[in-house]
Amino acid sequence: MSHISCSVMSLLAESPNAKMNKAVLDRFLTLPQPENKVQAEYIWIDGTGENIRAKTKTLDFVPKSVTELPIWNYDGSSTYQSEGSNSDTYLYPVAMYRDPFRRGNNKLVLCETYKYNKKPTESNHRVTCVEVMKKAADVKPWFGIEQEYTLLDMEGRPFGWPKNGFPGPQGPYYCGVGANKVYARDIVESHYRCCLYAGITISGVNAEVMPSQWEFQVGPCEGIAMGDELWLARYLLHRVSEEFGIVVTLDPKPMAGDWNGAGAHCNFSTAPMREENGIIEIEKAIDKLSKQHLRHIQAYDPHGGKDNERRLTGHHETSSIHDFSAGVANRGASIRIPRGCAEEKKGYLEDRRPASNCDPYQVTEAIVRTCCLSE
Repeated sequence: MSHISCSVMSLLAESPNAKMNKAVLDRFLTLPQPENKVQAEYIWIDGTGENIRAKTKTLDFVPKSVTELPIWNYDGSSTYQSEGSNSDTYLYPVAMYRDPFRRGNNKLVLCETYKYNKKPTESNHRVTCVEVMKKAADVKPWFGIEQEYTLLDMEGRPFGWPKNGFPGPQGPYYCGVGANKVYARDIVESHYRCCLYAGITISGVNAEVMPSQWEFQVGPCEGIAMGDELWLARYLLHRVSEEFGIVVTLDPKPMAGDWNGAGAHCNFSTAPMREENGIIEIEKAIDKLSKQHLRHIQAYDPHGGKDNERRLTGHHETSSIHDFSAGVANRGASIRIPRGCAEEKKGYLEDRRPASNCDPYQVTEAIVRTCCLSE
């Protein structure tokens, strides 16, 4: 293939966003902002249960608490959440963060969604998650979720992969260093700093097994904060990648064949698990989980297990979707007990079944219902 045709194909894969001069935007973002004016970015989950929407509201005060923020509305018929004949859908602010894009006093506002009759939309799983976390508050459930994702070009091809072929086999890419092993580290670093600025409990990042696949970890977070912070971190990831003209996918198996899928492994513990001889409580929790395998599979991706079915094959560091298993340091099991926890006889367990596109509210709710409430 000639150099010219390669260049043309490269341009076809670019986003228009990547061609814009960001220095021009900076000229306007440095304009002084009135002290009593705040831009609040209202963020919500749409009717797919996977995608994020957002729009901006001007406030004439600097909010100190999320409880000060007004309820707002939007056209739910354009987000798969209502009919056009009755489209008003409501945004109830539930969590507030600093805005790393506009900075200053400006805010990011995570919202729950409610229908015209003030009942939760079908994709609002936060409501029941809050109820469950309140019931289990005494045992102080902690979570940490490892969010894997894949970066794509505008043609839907993993970013950096050859246009007419495939990269070399998996092996050198996990936690890799070097231009021939990792792609788009700029996005990862930018997202990391945005999370820190916003106030997300981001605990680390790493390149994953498949080239152009990455992971960030959020946690430990207690109760409902896990879902809130992971959804906001996902928003930041999409928003940062938009600036670079690259697409983020949370598809659990973005590339068929001998390539790793993407998960959202959920690390979980309670106060008794973290105390001396907590391994006993960990083993009790695993026994309870073993009896509710199907229920958890149905809760661990937005399509009731259909997405995860492509990923949980028993290969590529996964367990089979059809069988429950547990083991120490076993990345091919449904539930892994880290080696250090087994040796110290306390700590946490890792549920490796959640898909990368899971709703963390549903995942954490299911785990607490099974392990803490025995529901």
